[in-house]
Amino acid sequence: MSSMLRHYGLPLSEPMAFGLSSALAFAYLPFIKLSGLPLVSWRMPPKAILRGLQKPLGFTMRTETFRTPEKGAARLNELLDAGQVVGLQASVFWLPFIPPDFRFHFNAHNLLAYGRDASNDDYLISDPVLETAVRCPAADLTRARFARGVLAPKGLLYYPANPPRAPEWKTALPAAIKKTTRIMLHTPVPLIGVKGMLWLARAVERLPVAADAQATKLHIGHLVRMQEEIGTGGGGFRFLYAAFLEEAASLAQRPALAELAAELVEIGDGWRAFALAAARMIRDRDPLDPARLAQCLRAQAARERTFFAALIRAVCE
Repeated sequence: MSSMLRHYGLPLSEPMAFGLSSALAFAYLPFIKLSGLPLVSWRMPPKAILRGLQKPLGFTMRTETFRTPEKGAARLNELLDAGQVVGLQASVFWLPFIPPDFRFHFNAHNLLAYGRDASNDDYLISDPVLETAVRCPAADLTRARFARGVLAPKGLLYYPANPPRAPEWKTALPAAIKKTTRIMLHTPVPLIGVKGMLWLARAVERLPVAADAQATKLHIGHLVRMQEEIGTGGGGFRFLYAAFLEEAASLAQRPALAELAAELVEIGDGWRAFALAAARMIRDRDPLDPARLAQCLRAQAARERTFFAALIRAVCE
């Protein structure tokens, strides 16, 4: 979104796009399975980020899905030929430019198409996983856009219908921060926010050790991958939101936000420590101890509850 909005005339940093859309969150959704294991997320879904930026930036994002790959490819070509930069949802598994070790069946990956080379039947792609722009054969991109399964993209593409504009920072930033604190502290669904962390802690604590240690390792490894490899996960998104708070402190003239940013960096370090502890257990460098990991999750929940309570006080003063 940062790259797309910059292309359409509004310089916006990645942390600002993340924070202004109230994208920081936590969710433990055991009824949604990825490779048979529960979905865990440390941020809002990509579509929530698209929606969250529209009101403060005064633009409308058009989204389209398609019944057939042929219609999806034809529409993408039409938009690119008209000079649009187009966001796409795709499966990581079928994208040939993703390193093989990172490919798995995850259908909610987002990337940008900014042009095409009709002579070679290639698309020009900017992908947030990679350092540089790449090319992707049309057949591979179409297959990735129309992959089946959980979170099937159905050829989803999106683009701004009108140019974005800079918001009124002193009102837009506190509103976005208040929304994030509601998600983390006051969502009635107990699987979301700090409550969701506690639910996950209980689920991890109940994992067997002696009876089925291999299944427990797979479950714990899944948590590490969801946190550290899909999107940047727990610690990475906390660091990103801390950068947003530092930027917001200046734009909204609220220096207390910069002080809280340092605290959130420490919380992000705590998430990285949790991932390291889990990884060491998976590799048999430490004894398999789900109860210890559950304790780490409860400690993170307590720290985030305290942090977001202080954050809402900082924007309401």
